[in-house]
Amino acid sequence: MADTVNKTLVPRLDRRGFIKGCTMAAAALGLSETMVPKLVEAATTAQRPPVVWLHFQECTGCTESLLRASHPDLGRLLLDIISLDYHETVMAAAGHQAEQNLKDTIEKYNGKFVLVVEGGIPTKDNGIYCKIAGKTAMAILAEVAPKAAAVIAIGTCATFGGVQAAAPNPTGSVGVQSLVKGPVVNISGCPPNPIALLGTILHFLTFKRLPALDKLGRPLFAYGRRNHDHCERRPHFDEGRFVEQFGDEFHRQGYCLYKVGCKGPETFANCPAVRFNDVDVWPVSVGHGCIGCTEPNFWDTMTPFYERLPNVKIPGSGIIADADSVGKKVLGVTAAAVGIHAAVGIGKRLVKGKKEDDK
Repeated sequence: MADTVNKTLVPRLDRRGFIKGCTMAAAALGLSETMVPKLVEAATTAQRPPVVWLHFQECTGCTESLLRASHPDLGRLLLDIISLDYHETVMAAAGHQAEQNLKDTIEKYNGKFVLVVEGGIPTKDNGIYCKIAGKTAMAILAEVAPKAAAVIAIGTCATFGGVQAAAPNPTGSVGVQSLVKGPVVNISGCPPNPIALLGTILHFLTFKRLPALDKLGRPLFAYGRRNHDHCERRPHFDEGRFVEQFGDEFHRQGYCLYKVGCKGPETFANCPAVRFNDVDVWPVSVGHGCIGCTEPNFWDTMTPFYERLPNVKIPGSGIIADADSVGKKVLGVTAAAVGIHAAVGIGKRLVKGKKEDDK
């Protein structure tokens, strides 16, 4: 029953969509167009890498955001690239047959399959707050992760414990990296952009290694800059133009949302560049501030969501005003210089005239 999802539930993507998806991944990875053929070649090898996708404490939003993406259809694109042998949400198998798929995959492809984990892992009371087929999430992860060639945690639940880890964290939920030895690629977000997962997998297939990671284990190509740094509302921030309350005139004009709680200045992600869905949007573009969902403990550190972050320096008069001020100063200096130059010229002429008179 290997590759059950690919063969029975999801039709293959057409060539045009496939190339478009690889091109988007190359752009996200910061690769030139010349690398697209290499990504395509790696993605179309006869032996697709087997993938085991585990679900623990989560809402399945990460899977949903992946499967519902289109133009290109990232769900189908990924399923054309990989062999998804176990995924509780979308696979055709169920019950004992599903568990047999998992067992067969990790035994047959020991050391060769990619493990993707969605959801936090409860650790309190020996992990009894999440069980699948009679096994705790802790036990399943401990059994599967050591046999994987690479481990990818997708979503903030799997990376940092998720909302269920909010204080007082009654189930003791933690992220994958807290329980697994060795490198774990953290693709955080609630949900993360599917392009980050696609880029990570294509990088692994093309270069036979994981992409460069930040100190939190997140791919630098997707989490190397703050949302604030490439936000379309950044010019308004720099000019000191802010929404004071939702629905006001400044909100309608698209001003910066920092004062009504946007956490973009402290959030590392590529949301403004990659965006979501077919309508090419992200929360800030439709008038809602970033809540910092890619960051550890955002449910505690970024709340209240509609209050501004402390210690963020708000610009004073803005770049344009500063330019005007600088311009006036420059004009003043120039005028003074012209005046001095004129005075010196007049002085020289007077001196010259006096010498001629003395003669």
